[in-house]
Amino acid sequence: MRSMARERTTQEKLRFRRWLRRALLRSALVVALITVAVFFIIRLVPGDPAVMVLGEHAASDAIEALRDRLGLNLSPGRQFARFLQNVFLRGDTGESVKYGVSSRALVFQRAPVTLLLAALSTLITLGATLLLAFLAATHRDGLFDQVIRVAPAFTQGMPVFWLGLLLILSFAVRLRWFPVGGLRPGFGGMLHSLVLPAVTISFGQIPPLVRSLRERLIEALDADYVTTLRAARVPMRTIYLRHILRNAFIPTLMLFSVNLSYLIGGTLVVEQVFAVRGIGHLLFEAISNRDFPLVQAVALYCAVFVVIVSFLADLIAHRADPRTLT
Repeated sequence: MRSMARERTTQEKLRFRRWLRRALLRSALVVALITVAVFFIIRLVPGDPAVMVLGEHAASDAIEALRDRLGLNLSPGRQFARFLQNVFLRGDTGESVKYGVSSRALVFQRAPVTLLLAALSTLITLGATLLLAFLAATHRDGLFDQVIRVAPAFTQGMPVFWLGLLLILSFAVRLRWFPVGGLRPGFGGMLHSLVLPAVTISFGQIPPLVRSLRERLIEALDADYVTTLRAARVPMRTIYLRHILRNAFIPTLMLFSVNLSYLIGGTLVVEQVFAVRGIGHLLFEAISNRDFPLVQAVALYCAVFVVIVSFLADLIAHRADPRTLT
């Protein structure tokens, strides 16, 4: 028995190492493709980027100086080599056209606000998903189940900026529970200011997660091992926490990692609606000012962040349930 258990453990470790190597290779390949795509963002824009930044009536000397500053006078191969050198050695995409400083520094300056908003939205999303899916599964086909399955679909179909405006009118303008926009001083004030934006982002993430977790919970509740545990008089709290919820939540966690890009995209839009000066606000400023190096930096860092967090979510799921290893 011990030898069989030892052999099973060894096989699981080998499977995990093979999965880990493949996952790291996939992540590295995705990051490489993202880097190439970000490089071509500025090259796919019709016309001369320097003319777009300075305007058609700008002096030719100023246009030529900006082209030299952006490296547009170099050959495509040298431009790509220079870009890769900046990205992999400095973690930068160049100097911001508007601000005249490193694009990396500007992104890192705004990143804490965006990361805090994303983290708060994730906590609200996962907490609401667990509560709603649990109520729906334990009251199957009842009133709770019907309401929980139907109600979130209305918010999922609303544009995120429209939902944000409704929350501002209801809870900031009329009830005055939260600020209309911006960030209050101090960490507590910042958290209070980010509640409405975080709720706005969560509304679009909750419905698919609730549907997924509800189905998994129902399958787990009807499983034979749950009947056996009940017959053995194991406390229901232990059954739910150690067995049902653990088995049911892993697929939902993997679904959340797949939808993570939508959460980051929603975060960038919501920041503009609530006048939160994070990475999203910085991106809209860069687009309006045609600050191509800064647009590239925001796109690159956001994409790499999504890849890293998705990898970590998959890693947690696979460590929790080795059967998901493929």
